[in-house]
Amino acid sequence: MSSDKPLIIMVDDNPANLRIGKNILMKKYTVATAPSAEKLFSLMENNIPDLILLDVDMPEMNGYEAIKILKSKVNTRDIPVIFLTALTESDAELTALSLGAIDYITKPIQPALLLKRIEVHLSVEIQRRTIAKQAEELKYFNDNLQKMVDEKTQNILQLQNALLKTMAELVEYRDDITGRHIERTQKGLRLLLNEIIESGVYKEESAGWDIELLVQSCQLHDVGKIFISDNILRKPGKLTYDEHEDMKVHTHVGKQIVEKVEILALESDFLKYAKVFAASHHEWWDGTGYPNNLKGKNIPLLGRIMAVADVYDALISVRPYKKGYSHEEAVEIIRKGSGTQFDPVLVKVFLKISDKFKEQCI
Repeated sequence: MSSDKPLIIMVDDNPANLRIGKNILMKKYTVATAPSAEKLFSLMENNIPDLILLDVDMPEMNGYEAIKILKSKVNTRDIPVIFLTALTESDAELTALSLGAIDYITKPIQPALLLKRIEVHLSVEIQRRTIAKQAEELKYFNDNLQKMVDEKTQNILQLQNALLKTMAELVEYRDDITGRHIERTQKGLRLLLNEIIESGVYKEESAGWDIELLVQSCQLHDVGKIFISDNILRKPGKLTYDEHEDMKVHTHVGKQIVEKVEILALESDFLKYAKVFAASHHEWWDGTGYPNNLKGKNIPLLGRIMAVADVYDALISVRPYKKGYSHEEAVEIIRKGSGTQFDPVLVKVFLKISDKFKEQCI
């Protein structure tokens, strides 16, 4: 198939689902449909797709069996696979992700959500291929052209940061329909960091801070939510105990994701700070937070600061399960949390500049 548009193969044994999916995608992508996994492999003999949408429950060969074959072959193992299925059990989603799928979307199809997920994942894939190509060039010239190595290394860092930003945007789209949680928490964090430096509190700990780097790093504080089910993230009501326990895992998973990026990519202060933000922004001053029940100054300072910015935005934001609080209500809740949820020193800093939060973070 010759086209400038990315090629997507949609696999489903239900002809109606194939028609609906093709109608949704055909304006932006070249779409091929396959009524079975066997037909998928037949199509791929001459056409390697940019992405595969794969049903799970199919006769003869199901989606799980198909992805195992895809991931076992050199020429197909890197093709992004999104499961598009009516199965809603959490075990089914975990199985899909464990087998190498990049996402799991439940039917009925929501056109806007499907298009956005595909757009983000294809963007990640393009950047992954670009980084791989750049890495090969660096290896080739490494021994003889140090200057070129330095230039290429900088390009990789820029692409790495762009990839991480895309990851953060994917999480935000799933968890925050307004799409501004990252922007607002970055603004709040910047206000707090600047005031801490200006007021001289935590002077020793804040010495040498690169505020721009910290503000950029905090965009990955919720990256672990990539592995939280949509049924939990978008639930229009209070979470059950088990659901809340599943949600809490995102801090631990977020740290693991950043650690894996550190291993696969170049280490950087960006990732070092991102790991702190991801792992500790839900710890409470009194030790009742998660994931490690850290208490007081055992909680990293950056995590304690991020907690204030994150909770403020959570309070003023409309969520599927609640209305947004007013600025004044949010300020009062944070004030009352001094010494329990929040570092008392940081609450004083927040109260001093709370008007700036109202001006810049709403």
